[in-house]
Amino acid sequence: MRAVRLSVVTAAATAAALAAVTGCTEKSDAKADDGTITVVAKDDSCEVSKKDFPAGHVQLSVENRGSKVTEVYVLYPDDRIVTERENIGPGTKASLTAEIKAGDYEIACKPGMVGDGIRQQVKATGGAAAVKRSPEMDAAVAAYRQYVQAQADATLPKVKVFTDAVRAGDVEAAKKAYAESRIGWERTEPVAESFGDIDPKVDVREDGLEDGQDPAKDWTGWHRLEKALWQDKKIGEREKQLADLLDKDLADWVKRVGKAEITPTSMANGAKELLDEVATGKVTGEEERYSHTDLVDFKANVEGAQKSFDLLKPVATKNDPKLVADLEKRFAALNTLLDKYRTDKNSYVFTSYEKVGKPERKELSDGVNALAEPLSKLSAAVVK
Repeated sequence: MRAVRLSVVTAAATAAALAAVTGCTEKSDAKADDGTITVVAKDDSCEVSKKDFPAGHVQLSVENRGSKVTEVYVLYPDDRIVTERENIGPGTKASLTAEIKAGDYEIACKPGMVGDGIRQQVKATGGAAAVKRSPEMDAAVAAYRQYVQAQADATLPKVKVFTDAVRAGDVEAAKKAYAESRIGWERTEPVAESFGDIDPKVDVREDGLEDGQDPAKDWTGWHRLEKALWQDKKIGEREKQLADLLDKDLADWVKRVGKAEITPTSMANGAKELLDEVATGKVTGEEERYSHTDLVDFKANVEGAQKSFDLLKPVATKNDPKLVADLEKRFAALNTLLDKYRTDKNSYVFTSYEKVGKPERKELSDGVNALAEPLSKLSAAVVK
């Protein structure tokens, strides 16, 4: 197999913002050497030094030189996600390794982290043998695929408890069922997001809507119902319709999970994405801003990340035992910290996040960051 380095220089804004963008340019001031593909993403352009590169394990080295927090995606032609890295702050760097088969793709730079992004068409060349996997890698992928499907299957009945309560107009019963209905989704969110169209239907927050979308008509999913239950404190006909739609959209997700593209590197990168989700949504309290059930999501994200790590551990241990030891220590520390807020040790009952003070939130944030940095190296360790 041949490793190709994609050095992505991105346009990005203040470390707290979230992103969106349009437009594309063929001009490039990117420099490529020694097989490196450099992508320069600015606020109004996405410049790619090479449009063709060998299929195989492709390393992306990301540097943010722009004015906005940004994200970079490699996408299939139908917008399914091959790999991504979000929340790249101004002046910061990130790297990831992706398994990319021969075929046509797009690289998208998303200043502001919303919208379709600034895109360039690229092609990975070579035959099917460009990417080779060990039996351990194949076993990890098979086990993770089984895990993701099991989490999706288990989600539907829990969601039905929630949506049945909404349809019955029972606010308190719906509140009680809300957080637990999201656990399977939160554990496997990178796979769900890889389809592109499901996440905006079921898990978008009001401030995540695209320009021109009307919250009254276009906002659907868990968080729209969360707002009705905790802020509006009422269930109307619209909410009952949204409960039906949530059931339908999640049933579609469950059917499609088995067709998801899963590779050892997507598992590793997905683990890092889950930690990014914690850092940008759960620790800040933005994700569950009405229900304050952020710690349930937090725990589920960490569990999902740890599952990927545990399955990849046999491969990573051969290649980078020090990294594996460090990750084991940091996962244990973060889980111990989270369990301080678990009010029932045998279930997913956590302290309401509004009761977690600033020093405690800082402690949680530090624990996430301490794990996220070494976890970003897992994909490279898997393919050494």
